[in-house]
Amino acid sequence: MYTGVDYYLPEVYGGIHMVDAIAFGPRSTADDVLAGLDLSGRTILITGCHSGIGFETFRALAARGAHVIALARSREAARHACERAGGSATPIACDLANLDSVIAATNAVHKLRRPIDAIVANAGVMGLKHPDVREGVEIQFLVNHIGHFALINGLTDIVPDHTGRIVVVSSSAGIQQAPKQGILFDNLDGHQFYKPSIFYGQSKLACAVFAKELARRLAPRGIAVNSLHPGAVAGTRLNRRLGFPMNAVLRIAGYFMKTVSQGAATQTLLAASPLVEGISGEYWVDCQVAEGSIHLNDRAMARRLWNTSARIVAAHASRQAALNAQHDVDQAPLRRRIM
Repeated sequence: MYTGVDYYLPEVYGGIHMVDAIAFGPRSTADDVLAGLDLSGRTILITGCHSGIGFETFRALAARGAHVIALARSREAARHACERAGGSATPIACDLANLDSVIAATNAVHKLRRPIDAIVANAGVMGLKHPDVREGVEIQFLVNHIGHFALINGLTDIVPDHTGRIVVVSSSAGIQQAPKQGILFDNLDGHQFYKPSIFYGQSKLACAVFAKELARRLAPRGIAVNSLHPGAVAGTRLNRRLGFPMNAVLRIAGYFMKTVSQGAATQTLLAASPLVEGISGEYWVDCQVAEGSIHLNDRAMARRLWNTSARIVAAHASRQAALNAQHDVDQAPLRRRIM
């Protein structure tokens, strides 16, 4: 949760000195944190670019001159977002629920032949009433964590050393709604029990744990990796699957929630502001370093999550390779007849 402090004293983490004054807080907007900056020459990739805080992050960065690689579930949605945001942008389809689409997106980004200065893993889903199992896991876990795990690991080779940044959008749900014991590795598909809010919290805890572990792994390259809670934000489509009475409650609560631009501020700050240069492995709320889940310090859980995620992605790749090989075998007689 937000600490209520808008400034923090300089500390040293692994030899990196943290900035001692960030004068932004819960009411700061994406435009506020970029005020006075010229981002010309920078390339920033954003998932979930077409709506909510993803689109607002896109708009604010593009307005300051950044080239945005805009990922959405379909190329049409990404293209439409590019038209609305203006500036320089490249639309790419990336359905995070479909690992083939994620792999195709990483290939498309590589073909652009440009370094990615920052990745903002923003897209997410929540509130599915019944478990939808794909790749052996429930879909909130697949979209919010596994899809981003595959995408980011497929692109880290083109993130520049020493200046590159990776921003992973988590949530306070990863603290308040996730299982008390942490990630339920034996129930990722919900076969033992399923409650949408708990599984959403689990997926967002996974996002923060992944970011912490990725920060450790990329530390030798000087790439900053941070996670964040954007705050309770009105006007996003994340809650669209919630039924009555929660949707009615949220409509009323919306009067007290952040605007979309305020919700986009923290991830925009982490993606592009010089104020956070060199800070890595932290969990952020309201543009400030905050205290995250107790499980962020559990290295055994982090390693197990990494290994489990890698196995899921590798298993998909193996299945796809087998299908492609069988297709080639099936097509061989036809090709011989044509020749």
